[in-house]
Amino acid sequence: MKIILTHEVSGLGAAGDVVDVKDGYARNYLIPRNFAIRWTKGGEKDVEQIRRARKIHEIQTIEQANAVKARLEGVKVRLAVRSGDAGRLFGSVTPADIASAIKASGGPEVDKRRIELGAPIKTLGAHETSVRLHPEVAAKVNLEVVAA
Repeated sequence: MKIILTHEVSGLGAAGDVVDVKDGYARNYLIPRNFAIRWTKGGEKDVEQIRRARKIHEIQTIEQANAVKARLEGVKVRLAVRSGDAGRLFGSVTPADIASAIKASGGPEVDKRRIELGAPIKTLGAHETSVRLHPEVAAKVNLEVVAA
């Protein structure tokens, strides 16, 4: 099935790309979560609009990405969450939680879709996450999860 991506999807493409995927993947995952829309002949107008919006919001050059990377790596990020006695969290830390913690710590505003978690964060302590700023630049963010 041919679809138009409305958001960046890891391993598939960026917003505005027209890609071919299996029918079930499109119907059951991408379209219900508004990551994509069905491709139509009239959808080409949508593709141009999505690409223009993406250009406005994305970091344009590697130099800009490196500057944001330096700011991100210089910020101490602390996130207070509810936890049990053994240091296990009630739930897990989400990319949206990390994005708001970075902003609250004085760092730059980061899109939650650009934050990559290697594994779910379910314990207190120090964790490292990655933020994909540009296709060639990723910043490592040291996150300290503390009890609230």
